[in-house]
Amino acid sequence: MARKSSQQNGRLLVIDDLKVEVKGKEILRHVDLAIDKGETHALFGPNGSGKTTLLMAIMGFPAYQVTGGKIVFKGQDITALPLNERAEMGIGLSFQRPPTIRGVKTRQMLEIFDKGEAEIKSMAKGLDFEEFLDRDLNDGFSGGEIKRSELLQLTAQDPDFLLLDEPESGVDLENIALIGKVIEELLQRELKPQEGKSRKELKRERWKSGLIITHTGYILDYVDVDRGHVLMEGELACSGNPREILKTIKEQGYEECVNCCRI
Repeated sequence: MARKSSQQNGRLLVIDDLKVEVKGKEILRHVDLAIDKGETHALFGPNGSGKTTLLMAIMGFPAYQVTGGKIVFKGQDITALPLNERAEMGIGLSFQRPPTIRGVKTRQMLEIFDKGEAEIKSMAKGLDFEEFLDRDLNDGFSGGEIKRSELLQLTAQDPDFLLLDEPESGVDLENIALIGKVIEELLQRELKPQEGKSRKELKRERWKSGLIITHTGYILDYVDVDRGHVLMEGELACSGNPREILKTIKEQGYEECVNCCRI
């Protein structure tokens, strides 16, 4: 609860004129993005547009070098902070393709977050993951099992800001409903406006936020998202209603999003 009280009302994450290079090649240029406390945004874009680069830069991976602009989280400029300090501040990441780590059990990863045996079993049960706790991390896991492993680790971390890289990628229909349910819980989005509270009222009650990369848009069937953005050639091309953006992409392609100029 201490983290909740320390947050200021309003914007949780502000990205200002961000430029990022990877191995000397500029991937992101002039990216501006703001996500308020309690909001979840979706990020669309064709392959190679820089979506994953944006998430990695926010998380602070050193291979993603910020060459301009800044990243502000909870009112603090974190542009130069190392990855571990960003995680301690409440930023968590779910990889699209996390590495296999042989010799490290899934249970050991959860114990890093000071979770006891009963709590570990309870979290694993919620993701139908008990039988994987004593297996090497991601070793021989299917696509759905890898995603559940990532979400189990995020559940243990309990971050205030979630970065989710294509959570529906490689997941079958049986797993995607469970994954969507857990993501909704992590983002405090179980309550819906039709249950008696407006979207604005619900947003005020939440303090967790998220940014979800989605290539197919399937995750939007399971997770309520406030706003969508399209990243094209390293720049945000448009922003607006995520379902309208997805409909335009499906029917007319990404170029129409640029032409529409929803920003």
